[in-house]
Amino acid sequence: MKNLLVVFGLLLLFSCHQKAKETLSEPFPTRPNIVWIVNEDMSPEHLEVYGGTGGQTPHLNALAADGLRFTNAYSTAGVCAPSRAALITGAYQTSIGAMHMRTLGMSQNALDAYPPGHQSYSVVLPADMKPYPEYLRMAGYYTSNNVKEDYQFQSPVTMWDESSNKAHWRNRKDPDQPFFSIFNLTISHESQVWARADEPLLVDPDSVKVPPVYPDDSVSRNTLARFITNVMRMDTQVGEIIAQLKEDGLYDNTIIFYYSDHGDGMPYYKRELYDRGLKVPLIIKAPFLEKGAVTDELVSFVDFGPTVLSLAGVEIPESMQGQAFLGNQKAPNRKYIYAARDRMDSEYDRVRAVSDGRYKYIRNYMPDKPNYQNIQYRLNNPLMLHLLELNEKGALNENQARWFASSKPEEELYDTQNDPFEFKNLADNPDHAEKLAELRAAHLKWVADFGDMAEQNEQEMVKAWWGGKDTPPVTAAPEIAFHDGKVSINVDMSGASIGYRKSAKDTWSVYTGPFEATSGDSLYVNAHRIGYEPSGGAMKLD
Repeated sequence: MKNLLVVFGLLLLFSCHQKAKETLSEPFPTRPNIVWIVNEDMSPEHLEVYGGTGGQTPHLNALAADGLRFTNAYSTAGVCAPSRAALITGAYQTSIGAMHMRTLGMSQNALDAYPPGHQSYSVVLPADMKPYPEYLRMAGYYTSNNVKEDYQFQSPVTMWDESSNKAHWRNRKDPDQPFFSIFNLTISHESQVWARADEPLLVDPDSVKVPPVYPDDSVSRNTLARFITNVMRMDTQVGEIIAQLKEDGLYDNTIIFYYSDHGDGMPYYKRELYDRGLKVPLIIKAPFLEKGAVTDELVSFVDFGPTVLSLAGVEIPESMQGQAFLGNQKAPNRKYIYAARDRMDSEYDRVRAVSDGRYKYIRNYMPDKPNYQNIQYRLNNPLMLHLLELNEKGALNENQARWFASSKPEEELYDTQNDPFEFKNLADNPDHAEKLAELRAAHLKWVADFGDMAEQNEQEMVKAWWGGKDTPPVTAAPEIAFHDGKVSINVDMSGASIGYRKSAKDTWSVYTGPFEATSGDSLYVNAHRIGYEPSGGAMKLD
């Protein structure tokens, strides 16, 4: 009888496994509408479907009930701009020089804290690499982004039909045109902890869960309650976007991605390569996915771009380093995820990580530096000031105080299943020597396969892009020909994207080949190799 029960159990497990496989490989529509809802700076556990920390998130609960929930989705960095560079290109930020936080948009006051000679720059992408929205536009999609970009480079006009705080799928002129729309929700950003300090709380500080990286006291509880309140308000904003899809009759057949751009925006979370800095919630709703399903498949941010192209029926370019986890071009499940930490504002470090979903390997290339960095921006958080004060008094416990140690080990290894906060370093434990060697080898292979541009001094890297000059090159000027009622445009520079429009009020179109025009028409042309200055201008056709 026991043998029969074992056989029945094995058959049931096999059946469930097969069903899960089928869930991720069923047929799906061509050129579906796709919406990304992205909130900032939040680890999964704040959502009730991931366990919850004291707040209510009913709209994301409902989305998870309608979709597939991922438990092993990872950012490529514990901070936004490098992660967003990986998202938009499908390539690791370390392989394209986009690893430093950040490269653009720093105020002069911020730059004053940097080493002498530091200047802002736009990352120069490899000539064969384009952001995935441009491929979608070339395939006939309407693309919109509302509103944050932060990709480490100036976006070419060919990327989006619209990128603004009013961008929306509803702004497309043809209601039958397929769309890809991103909505970035900033209310959960790190800065909103202090920016919204005087707003009413939606959760009782006494009821929140305090993680063991913080002391359980009133400062920790009140700061966490503010953060969780912001998460609850973010959930309401998610509900508003979903309501709009339903109002337009689009919800059932639209593919929805919901995720955060990295882990929590709190001290000892954000910017770190521990799971609390890298792991993100990911919920995907699609007509072909089983409702309420859960998967532990490893997914990296470099996979998101390839997956969108796969779902849209667009061939994934070879320049993308990630792999599709849905769609016709779905790849076998990945074995590892990779992440990196480099300059954070004015503070330099170089840390790399690889994880198999359970074990995490961290390589510290600057072990003489502490994990804690004196980042001025973060000092606005009352909890950060509180932790510094307690550390000065010796009032933090061993696990809390290790953040402020004067140095760090060259290698770290953690069993995140049994040690989710990654307190116990197993790198010197002989029982884990085999796993240490495996993940170390995986890290070195990743560097060999894709390169690591942080091996080079940052400003030397920029000067190399710029041909040794102090300013970026200018994209080659477009050459325009008008014959027999057709316009052709050429730019004698590899990697340049070409945009055109016939009126200054029109949306830029992506040039893919000759198009019809009439003598006397106005024509505006913009050529842009990402990382260079754009070129172009306006003319009358004759």
